[in-house]
Order: sequence, then C-alpha cells, then structure tokens
Amino acid sequence: MKIIALDSSGQVASVATVVDGVLTGEYSTNYKKTHSQTLLPMLDELLQMTELELEEVDAVAISAGPGSFTGLRIGAATAKGLGLALKKPIVAVPTLEALAYNFYGYNQVICPMMDARREQVYSGIYTFERIGKHPFQYELQKKKDGCAIDVHELLENINQIGQEVIFLGDGSAVYKETIMAQCNVAFSFAPFSMNVQRAASVALLAGQMFEKGQIQTAAFHAPEYFRVSQAEREREEKNT
Repeated sequence: MKIIALDSSGQVASVATVVDGVLTGEYSTNYKKTHSQTLLPMLDELLQMTELELEEVDAVAISAGPGSFTGLRIGAATAKGLGLALKKPIVAVPTLEALAYNFYGYNQVICPMMDARREQVYSGIYTFERIGKHPFQYELQKKKDGCAIDVHELLENINQIGQEVIFLGDGSAVYKETIMAQCNVAFSFAPFSMNVQRAASVALLAGQMFEKGQIQTAAFHAPEYFRVSQAEREREEKNT
C-alpha cells in the first residue's frame, strides 16, 4: 500500500510518503511562506527523491482539520486535485488525532492544542491503549473528542481526569503560562521535534483508516473547521 500524506493545517507545511507501512520520506518546513507556494513543490521533490510515481499511489491522506482556515483550504484543494486527477480516494485524517500520533504508544494523557485565538484552542484529550497482549501495537482512545474550547475549560477537564499529561501544538506555547498556573496534575511540554504537525503521523493514522475502509471520494472531501471563520463571525456580529 502506497500513501502520500499532506498537512497544511497550521504554519508547518509537511508531506510524507509511506510504502507498505514504511516511511520512505518526509519533508517539513516551518517558515513564513504560504502553503500554496510550498506544498506542491515539496511533494514533487519528495516523490523524485523516493522514486515514487503518483500513478502508483493507492490513496491521498490529508490533515482535514481543524486549523488555519487558509491552510486547510489549500491542503483540501491540493488533495482533491490529486485525488481527482489520479482517481484515488482521500483519507481525511483529523488534525488533532494526527498530532496525538506524534506520541504513539506513550503512557501519558496526550493533549494537542492549536491556538484558535480569543483564549480558545482546538483540542482533544487522548490516550494510547495496548491492543491485546501485543507489546508494540496501540490504539488511540478519545477521552475528549476534538473541539473548539476555552483554554480554562480544557484545563478543568484535564484536572478532572487526574492523570499525567503532555501538551503539544502551537497552543501549548501560546498558553504555557496559563497551563503552568492552572494545571493541577503532573504535566510536561513536548520537545520541538514532536510539537508540531507531521505528515508522517497523518500517514500512519491514514494507513489504519484505509484498512478500515474510512475513505472518501475526492469530490466529496471538505475540511473540518469546527467553527466559522473570523470574517463570518464579524459579519454575524454586525447583523445582530
């Protein structure tokens, strides 16, 4: 099985190629360029380096949201274009779950946080549970589904769970002082190498979803925003 994965849900642009469960390449940048400038050139270079032809691909995986409205639209358009041209299915991977997969197999509670402004974050609360007696296979469990939530309410939920937690994502940096002041359980912050979106994690989760038949047609795919854009909110406020 051959999968190409894309993530443009935040400032990081990331692409990856996976063949039969093996990560053959990953290319990520965290620099102030728009994803429309970087995503396709990065993918093209990665395909050349890994000698993978687009026609050989079985599915296109995309980080489906939540996240940056512009970034998600660019990623969705890129994935849809590839899917339509290649006549291949889309695997729409929830961004927060893909972030949690950076810590696949860890014992702690995992809390990805993406800054949504106005003291809100896109977040969920996850753990990994071992599958049967197998020492190296784990399944993602949701203690709280991904949502847009006030950061103070999120920390109340963390405190109620009462287990050690690791925070990651750009929101964990934005609200670091709030976390340190209000989190009553043992906690840590992810190192920079595991703190941001990675297409490799998107691909890992996409492979599992593909095997379960959790796919979409390219024409059907649309990003998951979790809330309306700032422009739409401002327009609603003016009309009330």
